[in-house]
Amino acid sequence: MRVATWNVNSIKAHFDVVTRWLGEARPDVVCLQEIKCEDQNFPSAAFEELNYGAAVFGQKTYNGVAILSKFPLENIVRGLAGDASDEQSRYIQATVMDGVRSTTVACIYLPNGNPIDSPKYPYKLGWMDRLIAHTKGLLKQEEAFVLAGDYNAIPKAIDAKTPSQWVNDALFLPTTRAKFQELQALGLTDAFRALHPTATNQYTFYDYQAGAWQKENGIRIDHMMLSPQAADRLVAANIEKHVRGWEKPSDHVPFVIEL
Repeated sequence: MRVATWNVNSIKAHFDVVTRWLGEARPDVVCLQEIKCEDQNFPSAAFEELNYGAAVFGQKTYNGVAILSKFPLENIVRGLAGDASDEQSRYIQATVMDGVRSTTVACIYLPNGNPIDSPKYPYKLGWMDRLIAHTKGLLKQEEAFVLAGDYNAIPKAIDAKTPSQWVNDALFLPTTRAKFQELQALGLTDAFRALHPTATNQYTFYDYQAGAWQKENGIRIDHMMLSPQAADRLVAANIEKHVRGWEKPSDHVPFVIEL
């Protein structure tokens, strides 16, 4: 089973790029972030023509997540528990039934957190605490799961072309990295680093500003964290960076694993 994650930065603006890549890569399951539309405006019918069913947790103009799947989706959960006042659409989870086994897949759009001297950074850290608590519950089930998405977290200096550029950014603050490490320390595997432990110049985000793509000035902030049962099935993990060079792309690129 091939699982992908991709922050598409508006499904309306980048629909042609998304469908082009789906035709090229043919993943089985795709987690999309920042779809930036309400559920009824998501192009589910168009994806059905490409043999993908869709589970959507949208939001007008901002945020929004969706899971596309060639296999049936069951047990769909919309929203991350732990804060009843949170109205942002950043988490959707489903069980993928591939005919042989079931795999839980969660699509995550973790808060950016900038500026760090605003309420946005405490919200980011609180959201990460809720994700950690939720993951503890998933681990107790002792089943395969994938936490896929835009984590807005640069785990280590190796995950940035120019680490010094990010030292005062919410994505790379020591507190953010510590929370990410706390999540991983529950027993999760960073799918990319498990297979490419020392790889450099492997990034999933290139800003639209300052010629970041042309200068290969990227960061790795889109991750798939695997439960032990899923990690045992991991055979490949690749960042599809060439997509960033297409016409009118998202500022993120797809990341794909094979279980």
